[in-house]
Amino acid sequence: MDTRPVREALASITSQAILEALAVIVIAALLILLVQKLFPALAGKLSGKPRLYLLASVPLLRLLIILLTLLMVVPILVEPSFENMVAIFGALGLALGFALKDYANSLIAGIVTLYEMPYRLGDWIEVDGRYGEVRAIGARAAEIVTLDDTVVVIPHGVLWNALLANGNDGTDNLMCVADLYLEPGHDVAFLRARFRDAIFTCPLTRTYQPVQVVVSGCEWGLHYRLKAYPLEPRAQRRFISELTARAAAICEEAGVGMVAGPGLGYRPIHQGS
Repeated sequence: MDTRPVREALASITSQAILEALAVIVIAALLILLVQKLFPALAGKLSGKPRLYLLASVPLLRLLIILLTLLMVVPILVEPSFENMVAIFGALGLALGFALKDYANSLIAGIVTLYEMPYRLGDWIEVDGRYGEVRAIGARAAEIVTLDDTVVVIPHGVLWNALLANGNDGTDNLMCVADLYLEPGHDVAFLRARFRDAIFTCPLTRTYQPVQVVVSGCEWGLHYRLKAYPLEPRAQRRFISELTARAAAICEEAGVGMVAGPGLGYRPIHQGS
């Protein structure tokens, strides 16, 4: 590869130009830091769609600041001629392609993520068996916080070959499912009605969203699924625990016993449809 165009383009860089470029980069970094700190803090005081929209604007604003910074820094360092731009960006792309292949793959996937928005800040997603709330979306990776308060970093490149489940998809509506396995030989209609009443009277239920009590047979007995929406997605574990406790009290009162099943209570979102 002929490096003369690159050397000629870089020959015009002066110490004053470097200082000006550094000043622009520092200002951009401070702006990004301000956006990443201020917007989530403001979102924490809101609820519903305003909170989700404010959180979703953070990665978009960060990408916009980075692009504007790049457009400002390059002309400062290099004379903005067509030949110089082709030489600089061509050499930069070639270097990054060899040295940072995996990192570049995640960066490209991150840009695609910002465009397609398969998840946003505040979404509850499951990727490769990890379920949690999206807390941050960086250029290379996203961070989710699980229900056990564990931070999981997911490189955007994983999304090329992984299945992604999104529980609320940019809204504040997240369906939760409480599973119950009961002994057969009881009044199904009576229990379904009592379970529905228990869901509607729960203070954590979003009553204007659909409420369902689904029952099916299994080798353990009868499988009841109590489906409803909590007031806030973050309250999902407490909501499912409350529904399970209320349903258990109804079963005890009706003399219906529970049987051992594969799960009781919280179930990942990919099984909650």
